[in-house]
Amino acid sequence: MHTERPPLLRLWAFARRHRPRILWATIFSILNKLFDLAPPFLIGAAVDVVVERQNSLLARWLGISEPLTQLWLLAGISLLMWGMESLTEYIGQLLWRNLAQTVQHDLRLESYQNVQGLDLAYFEDRTSGGLMAILNDDINQLERFLDVGANDILQLITTILAISIFYFLAAPGVAWLAIMPIPIIAWGSFRFQRRIAPRYAAVREQVGQLNSQLANNLSGIVTIKSFTAEDFETERLSRESDIYRLKNRDAIRLSSAFVPLIRIAIVLGFMATIVYGGVLVLSETILVGVYSTMVFMTQRLLWPLTRLGQTFDLYQRAMASSRRALDLLDTKPVMQDGNQQLPLERVAGEIRFEDVGFAYQDGGSVLDGLDLTFPAGKTTGIVGATGAGKSTVVKLLMRFYDPQHGRIVIDGLDLRELRVTDLRRAIGFVSQDVFLFHGTVRENIAYGRPDAGEDEIRNAAQVAEAHEFISQLPNGYDTVVGERGQKLSGGQRQRISIARAVLKDPPILVLDEATSAVDNETESAIQRSLEKLAVGRTTVIIAHRLSTIRNAEQIYVLENGRLSEMGRHQALLEQEGIYAALWRVQTGTRQRVTG
Repeated sequence: MHTERPPLLRLWAFARRHRPRILWATIFSILNKLFDLAPPFLIGAAVDVVVERQNSLLARWLGISEPLTQLWLLAGISLLMWGMESLTEYIGQLLWRNLAQTVQHDLRLESYQNVQGLDLAYFEDRTSGGLMAILNDDINQLERFLDVGANDILQLITTILAISIFYFLAAPGVAWLAIMPIPIIAWGSFRFQRRIAPRYAAVREQVGQLNSQLANNLSGIVTIKSFTAEDFETERLSRESDIYRLKNRDAIRLSSAFVPLIRIAIVLGFMATIVYGGVLVLSETILVGVYSTMVFMTQRLLWPLTRLGQTFDLYQRAMASSRRALDLLDTKPVMQDGNQQLPLERVAGEIRFEDVGFAYQDGGSVLDGLDLTFPAGKTTGIVGATGAGKSTVVKLLMRFYDPQHGRIVIDGLDLRELRVTDLRRAIGFVSQDVFLFHGTVRENIAYGRPDAGEDEIRNAAQVAEAHEFISQLPNGYDTVVGERGQKLSGGQRQRISIARAVLKDPPILVLDEATSAVDNETESAIQRSLEKLAVGRTTVIIAHRLSTIRNAEQIYVLENGRLSEMGRHQALLEQEGIYAALWRVQTGTRQRVTG
């Protein structure tokens, strides 16, 4: 489980390699505020020169008796201070903004990389919209805080410390009046923080729900249109958006009340400084120049505290977002990667399921004591009714899940001992649910081998019987297929996915009902492609259409997660069992088939 440390400390730990840049950005924020506080001192010194003339503090410290010379000196110092303030502000903003972009980039990239390594079960329990909200919205919220909020907090702390030190050195009797509102403001701020934090956490959670609804609707736009459900979906989205609006309104109501309440405390400190400081000047206890500086400084000390609410608002939003992002980053896969290498050139491809039992987390047993052997270099088919466990066999072979008992071995090596990347590099997977990325045909074919040459890509397309239709596309291999390949037909998408597997050239090929959703002509073309592709490699075919596996060296028939029948096509027909019944249904024959 992830640590329960405060999110700011967790963020500091994450940003360890950026700490030198954070330190430099902090230094320039502090310097910028110190130069920004110089004008009130210069104003006080100028008032002291005009009033005291040759007896001013500047004259006594520097030995310059001429008042005009003193004023010119103050003007020169003012120019230097303003210049340094501008320079430090520029460098500070440059450092903070670049740091914000870098931390945002690193956190998003590392979180995404971590997500890619999580078990498939993790994704089945979560929505893509919720993950998108964390990887995009939450991390952007953190970037906004580093861009603005961190600098504001540092400058506020610098202001309080610098001015408090000046007060206690110049006029201790007035200092306590000026800083009296600060504890009240701090108490109010922390009380505000405790009350606002859960509200912003709720806002961030609702963002995930809203994003999930949007992503789901955009993915299912064809279904929405075909059922004329646009109004229904708009209403459903309206409810989620309204919940988000109400949760935000709850947070805004509290945060908006902060500044007006803080102003009351600030004005009390300002009034006390004006009156009591003036009394001390009249009694000649302090100099009029010091009094002028204190009046300006009180405003400089207390007025920025009105932004404390906005700063805490930004801080709380960022911390709520950071917690979600860092929780995602700290999530670890349940399945542990093995350390045994599996060099591709040494893979023979013999696969065995040995007494394999498996059940999904929220369901009953799917496979129960299953023993299967897939000979190296041969084609093996798996058939069975819906829910028999066919696709689960593929998921276990790809090590998307681990069996609860028994084991799966490739060339005598337990899958749990192998490095997952080596295992999956050795397997070419073609699913009935083809996923093409938004990009060109060429890019999708070469997805597993981005460095493949033009001739290799075209040869792969020819083996998959895809070259002819690709050549007829508007831009040939440079045609953009659209999101999920929506500009292509189902058969075209399937042949591109087969070309992708051909180019990968794996020693093991797994086909999960690769022809179940295409017409007969397309099935024949795909079947020819698969026959070429299966030559010389271990091929596992999960079949809905039995014609796909008619020529397989071995066919397994599953029923309720158990092996019910096994044999070649003709032998299974003669057994008059499940396989024969499925064959008769698909071919439309009633009598026993013998050939």
